[in-house]
This record gives sequence, structure tokens and C-alpha cells, in this order.
Amino acid sequence: MAKIKHHNFLNTVHEVFTDAKAAGVLHLYAGGESFSGRTITVDGRELYHFGTTGYLGLEQDNRLKKAAMEAIQKYGTQFPLSKSYISNPLYEELEEHIQKMYDNPIVITKNSTLGHIGVIPSAVNDDDVIVLDHQVHWSVQNAAKMLKTRSVPIEMIRHNNLDMLEEKIKKYRDSKRYIWYMADGIYSMYGDYAPIQNLMDLGKQYPQLRLYFDDVHGMSWTGKHGTGYVLDQLGELLENVLLFGTLSKTFGASGAVLACSNPGLYEKIKTFGGPLTFSAQLEPASVAAAMASAKIHLSPEIYDLQSDLGERINYFNSCLGQTTLPLIDKNASPVFYIGTGMPKTGYNFVNRLMREGYYVNLGIFPAVPVKNTGVRITISRHNQKPEIKGLVEAMAHHFPKALEETRTNKERVFHAFKLDYRLNDGESRSSKLNISIEDSIDQVDQKEWDCYMGGQGVYDWKGLKLLETVFKGQKGQEHNWSFRYVIIRDKQGAPILMTFLNLALWKDDMLADAQVSANIEEERKIDPYHLCSKVLSMGCLFTEGDHCYWDGDHILAQESLDCLLELMEGMEHPLGSKMTVLRDFPKDTPWNTTLYGHGFLRVRMPNSCTVNLEGVPSMTDYIGQLSSRNRRHYRKDIQLFLNRSFCKVLSQVDGVLLSQFKVLLGAVQSRNMGLNTFSFPESLFDCMNESPLWEFIVLTPEVDSEKVLGVMFCYTNLDQVYVPAFVGMDYENLEDYATYRQLLYRTIERAIERGIPKIDFGMTATFEKRKLGALVHKKYAYLQTGDNYILELLGVMEGQH
Repeated sequence: MAKIKHHNFLNTVHEVFTDAKAAGVLHLYAGGESFSGRTITVDGRELYHFGTTGYLGLEQDNRLKKAAMEAIQKYGTQFPLSKSYISNPLYEELEEHIQKMYDNPIVITKNSTLGHIGVIPSAVNDDDVIVLDHQVHWSVQNAAKMLKTRSVPIEMIRHNNLDMLEEKIKKYRDSKRYIWYMADGIYSMYGDYAPIQNLMDLGKQYPQLRLYFDDVHGMSWTGKHGTGYVLDQLGELLENVLLFGTLSKTFGASGAVLACSNPGLYEKIKTFGGPLTFSAQLEPASVAAAMASAKIHLSPEIYDLQSDLGERINYFNSCLGQTTLPLIDKNASPVFYIGTGMPKTGYNFVNRLMREGYYVNLGIFPAVPVKNTGVRITISRHNQKPEIKGLVEAMAHHFPKALEETRTNKERVFHAFKLDYRLNDGESRSSKLNISIEDSIDQVDQKEWDCYMGGQGVYDWKGLKLLETVFKGQKGQEHNWSFRYVIIRDKQGAPILMTFLNLALWKDDMLADAQVSANIEEERKIDPYHLCSKVLSMGCLFTEGDHCYWDGDHILAQESLDCLLELMEGMEHPLGSKMTVLRDFPKDTPWNTTLYGHGFLRVRMPNSCTVNLEGVPSMTDYIGQLSSRNRRHYRKDIQLFLNRSFCKVLSQVDGVLLSQFKVLLGAVQSRNMGLNTFSFPESLFDCMNESPLWEFIVLTPEVDSEKVLGVMFCYTNLDQVYVPAFVGMDYENLEDYATYRQLLYRTIERAIERGIPKIDFGMTATFEKRKLGALVHKKYAYLQTGDNYILELLGVMEGQH
């Protein structure tokens, strides 16, 4: 498999959001002339509002509104001056009140995002290290990544995995001053908690540990004076903890707040903290509203408000407990998440609830993995018990309908979230399809397979037979592959869909930046399987091309596609797969909408190349039909070198020569960190050498020379296509002999000589292949992962040296 171009995160997010926007569940506008908090108007419909983060409803409190309006009358709409020079007249009083709440020095920031950007680079020294929980809020991750320019190492652990955290602490405790672990107090999607007490125990064991918490979703609705979940768990703010809260969301105003009990660190952050120094300060109305809210937080009233909300949360939990809805994390926070699995099911479910009169948030990538799409429901004091009960009843009614309409079931949803579930007899759906799944090509009819899948790549029947022989019984787990052959037919036996699947160990950084792979390879000198995962793919790492036959005009075409995706989903857990990959699609594939709806992300691959030799009698004729520019390239960059070396085509070689081929192929692979894969097993080359379908185009400096300049490993598929699958080269003589260009030329020459009408030239080096007349085709892959950890980890590692 050739190099897949580096994944563009923003482009992927754009495509996912565009899909959700088209479904009418994202980037909506609220309507109406006023807003109460209990309901919200969308597209002219008044809906009960279960999407707010104002859990206590203080944003509608008349005391906050009055304070804001009076501040505007007195001080204007803004105070256009940096706080480094002078703060507006209300700031000092607000800071005094917030400090009373926390009983510690505080810094007020414009918002939490700018706050993190200001605080993290100031708090973290160059001789520190940062460890991120992979679900910590984007604003924290974004601020932390800024420290890459100062060569501060940034690590990542799986969500709430303290064993991984302890491993990182041990890794850096002898080389770094402080080890900063950054996490949320309450996580914004699932509403689950950070393990505060366990983290404090870890801090006692390792004094270098520093804890940085973003607790904006734990603010106000819990804790003494509403200072949040984290401080409630801590009891007091220790010097090894930095704590972020918010003056927006539940607090009812705007801004964010940092609490710090370390006097020296506090002064460092307060004196100069990037945006804290240069950004505009909070508007007078926001400061005044925050002041009014702070007074409520410092009074006994805050506990009445918390109790009132808690009663609603408990009631919602009670109602949910009478259903079989997949609640992802049951707890006492006001945040609830009902999983739908596939994005298209989430879109359908949200739209159904809106039609019933209830607004909820869609949870989608990158906030959650694409296949962990769902609805986030937030409970506030605005919500009354009748509408809480009504929402649960509406969800219980529409959830199975959304599943049915999007061709899925509860078992698949529960599987996506690793929850236990057994399919009820009444939920099974009759199928009009006949499905066969075989684990060896020997169990598949050779003539039928070659009729539908032959004529491209190296995966005709005999080609796959060779791969099965090679990739089993090997010592290394990376060299033992499992194959599955899927044929989906109609009741008359006609194939609608046919493909082969492969389970193999991939390096997680296979598609990452080359420098990232180089860094990870240093770790693999100690642990050879560091950051490696089993991947279930359509096709395998040895093959390229259209890995699936699909009769798109068949009346059951869509059902066959849905069936394949469900089959692959069901294989993930038993096979231990961490990622599913479907490859080598054109941009306009009719599968695109279905794959997005099933939770796949599209990734751009390098262009692939083919050469059409139909009706071309000789190499001279082929060169003659090239464009004038490409003919000049041939005369200048290839023809002049043809007489400097000798070319021969060998179908079988001795052991000495075969060993040279292995070394030359290894030289190419070792230089291609942009496509970081495991080497192939030694037996592969022996099988190639013994197979009449493989041959070697070999360049040597002289006719009888034992030195090999380069070799192309070529496969013949049913005499329909010639496949130069791999190349090996001696890099010391590369330019003197134009080795790669010569091998491309000789490959075309050989295919014409054999009368084969097409060459599958594969991917990479498309510029060189185009100059020899190759047609270029854009290709894409679709990826689906159980979580975002690996994608985010590799993103964090980029730019680190």
C-alpha cells in the first residue's frame, strides 16, 4: 500500500459538519423575540430546551440582567483598554468576590480558551513535560501544543487511565522538573468525572506531578460557593493544582477564572500571560452580571439552587432507568449522553425529537469518535418534570424507529460504546440476501472470483492463494494475517457484492508525518510493537486497487452495502481490531454518503496510476504517442541512460541474487518513513521466486555483472494487467543510472512485449509516471476507529523533536 497523504484534520471536520448541517441538526439559528431558557425556537417551532449549559438558569435571573443594564448605562458597552494598563471600575470588586468564593488568589480571563492560552505557557517551564488526557477539552490541548515551539514534550494517555499516567511519570521523573497532567473535572459530552482522589494519591506518591483542571462544566451546580466539582473533591486548593472555572455557562455571565494557591506561580501568571496582557477585557455588562452572580454564589441561596437542579437530575435518571436507552455514563452531573452509534442515526434521532418538540445537542466528531455519535442532553432548572418525562417518553418511542429507518439496531449501538447487549428475537430483521464468509480462497470458486475480482492488482485467485501461504505460520505477529472472503448474493444466487477482508497488525503511525514515525521507531528499539494495532481492512497492505465488486444497479444494492458494513462491524471485537479501513475509492464513489452515515472518515490517498496499452504494438509506437513535453523528458532523462546499464527479465533467480533483491527493497522501505510499515517475511521472496506469475525486471551495470542497480517485482494477473508491485534500488548509484526512471520504462516495455493491455502502476511517484504517459486517478480511503486516541496522539506528536 502506498503512502496516504497526511490527514487534514480541518478538512475532515468540515466534511463531517457539512454533512450534519445538511441534515438540519447543526449550525442552526434560534428564533423568536425573547428567550426564557425553558424553550427555544428553531425554524419557527417552539421546543423544550434540553441543550443549555446554563444548568442553574442564572442567565435569566433578573438580578444579573438588571446589573448588566445598569453597567451599560454607567460605563458603556465596553471598556476599550488592556487590563495591563487599567481595569474598568467594576473589576476590582468582582475579583474580591471571586477570591472569597475560592478562598485563594484568582485571575479573571476573557474566556477559558484565551485563559488556557495565557496560563499554560506561563505555568509550564521548558524543563517540564505535559501529559494530556485524550478527552481533555480542545482549548486545553490547543494551548498545550503551543509549547512544542519550546521543545516541551507533550504526551497523551487514554481517558482516565492512571496506569498510563504513572508510566509517563516514571518515564520523565529523572529528566524533568514537573510533570503536568491536564484533564477536565467534568467531561462535556458524557458527563463523566476525572478521578480526583486517585490523582491526589498519585501526587503524594510522585511529588513532581502537577494537576491542571478545566472544570467549567462542574462550575456552580456543585461545590462550596458553587466553585465546582474538582474543588469539592479536593476540599482545599493545593499548590500542585491549577484550577479553571467559568463565569459563563452555569455562572450566568461571561469570562473564566483561574484559581492558584502557589504565590510565586500566581504572580508569574498575573504579571504576564499572553492574552491576559494584550486581549480586551470583559465588557462592563459582563463584569456586572458576574458580580451579581458571585453574590448569589456567596449566599446560602446557591445551595437551594443546587438542590433544585439535583432533584431534576435525579428525576431524569429515574425516568431513564425505566427504559433500555443506551445511557453512556450514569452519574449525578447534569450532562447525559444517549448513544446512537452511526451519525445518520444521530441525525434521524435529533430530527425526530425536534418534531416532537424537544431540542437536544448532537454529539459528533471531533468531540466524540464518529462511530460514537449520539445526543447530549443537559438538564437545567428551566426544565420542568412534565417535559422531562415527556422527553424520555419521546426518546423511548423514537429511538427504535431511528434505528430501523437507518438500517441498524441496538446491538450495534451498544457494541460501538462497548456496552453489553443481546439482540432480542423480535429485533432480528429478515434478509433477502444470501451471505457467505470464507476464511480461505480455497473455499471460493476460482472461476467466479476471477470473473468479478480478477484483472487488477495482485488479488486474483492465485495471487491471494500465494498471500495466504506467505502470511501464516510466521514467527512475528506482524507477519500473520487473517483473510475473510465475503460474497453477498440475491436469492437467485447472483453476486451483488464481493470483496476480501484482511486482519493484520499495522503501525499506528503508518500514515503519520515522517518525523513522528522516526521518533516512534526509537521507542520500538525497546518495544517492537509500541503503538501498533490490529486493523481490519478491505484489501490488504500488499494490494492496491478496487477491492470490491458491487452491482450498484441491483435492487438490493444498498442493502448489500449495509450488510457488508454490519458484517465488518461484527468482526471487530472477535478479531481484536482497533480500526476499520476501506481503501482506494474515487472521490465520487456512490458509497460516500453511506460510509459517512456509518461513522467513517474520508482520507485523501496519493493518486494512483495506470497505463493503457490496448492496441500498442511496440515501445517505439508508445513513445511516439506521448506528448511533445513527455517525449523530451524521455530523450533527456531516460534514453541517454539506457545504454549505461543492462536490463534482463528473470522469472527465477538463485539465492544470492534473491538476497540482493531483498536488501534493495529494504533500502527503499527504510527511506520511506512517510509510509511506515513492517517489512515483509523472508518467505515472501521465495514464494515469488517459485511462482510463474511473478518475475523480476533487473538492472545491472554490465551484462554479466553480479551487482544489481535496481529491481522491479512484477505480477501478471490473468494476462489482463501487469502489476509492478514493489521496487528495490541501490541508492549509491541512483542518479548515475537514472535507475527508477529506467525501471518504469522497462516495465512498460515488458508489458508491451507480453501483449498485456494494461499496467496498474500503483501509487506514489505519480510525477515520474505521468511523464511516461500514465493516467492519474485520485483515490480516497475511509477510516473508522473505536476512539480518537491514536489520531489525537499522533496529532500531539507532530512538530516534536
